[in-house]
Amino acid sequence: MIKIALSLFGLQNWFGGDFASVLDVVRLADRKGIDQVNVVDHVIMSEDTGKYPYGRFPASPTTPWYEPVTVLAAVAGATQNIRLSTGIIISPLRPAPLLAKQLATLDIISRGRIEIGLGTGWQRQEYDSCGVPWEHRFARMWEQVRVCRKLWSEAPASFQGETVSFKQLYSLPFPVQKHIPLWFGVAPTPRNVERIAELGDGWLPMDRDPEKLKEPIARLRAAFTARGRDPKSLVVRTGLRPVFRDRSPDLEATLAQLPDLIAVGVNIIDFNPSMFCKNIEEAEPFFERIADLKNSY
Repeated sequence: MIKIALSLFGLQNWFGGDFASVLDVVRLADRKGIDQVNVVDHVIMSEDTGKYPYGRFPASPTTPWYEPVTVLAAVAGATQNIRLSTGIIISPLRPAPLLAKQLATLDIISRGRIEIGLGTGWQRQEYDSCGVPWEHRFARMWEQVRVCRKLWSEAPASFQGETVSFKQLYSLPFPVQKHIPLWFGVAPTPRNVERIAELGDGWLPMDRDPEKLKEPIARLRAAFTARGRDPKSLVVRTGLRPVFRDRSPDLEATLAQLPDLIAVGVNIIDFNPSMFCKNIEEAEPFFERIADLKNSY
């Protein structure tokens, strides 16, 4: 069975820029049976968006970006069942022990509902402004994950790495979940595939083309199998490419892409409500329609 996720990006525009009112949308989604909500991360934004690796950057430098862990803590307090995720959080911008503590605390507040997407971002200015080296950012992220796993399960804990080292330190309390699901928004290079199979639970591709996803998903599943892990446990979350009719998004035509994505191994479908709805009143039937997809696939 597939799961349905919602991106909160841009929903403050339904309320004249009041992001606090987005919690009303999340409460509605929770009641309607939506499985997951996710938040996008940018700590800082430069006007230089020309190096965005996926084409034209879909937002202006003045777009507001809300800190994900803070937002998800508010969502946790406003909901009962919906899972909390990111798409992605730029983890190297946070010190590893701080990231471990933030996510453990969020897991406790939500009673074990987090499943976090991690990545390295694409804009060097974010790293420069935070005083974090741009070079070796991927190695820093993978080491962060090892630190988090250690601090989430051992006390006292010790770690000796390239960017983080400590001895006999305590980071309590532990998360509610014994294993917090971690998914990675990275390119499916051979090294990244191996790291996801070693340290993670899923992949967050930017691509939405089933033909382009088929081969890397197969490689990820093979890497899971090689490590003695169930290949069916691999989580792959992506969205649908909107289909437009008369310059308006056609939901049913967009949903027609679902079978091909599911066939290649995508099992969480991410929707941005602001693409299909103009306000919260339109969101209720929209949520009912996409939640019903779980009964069809």
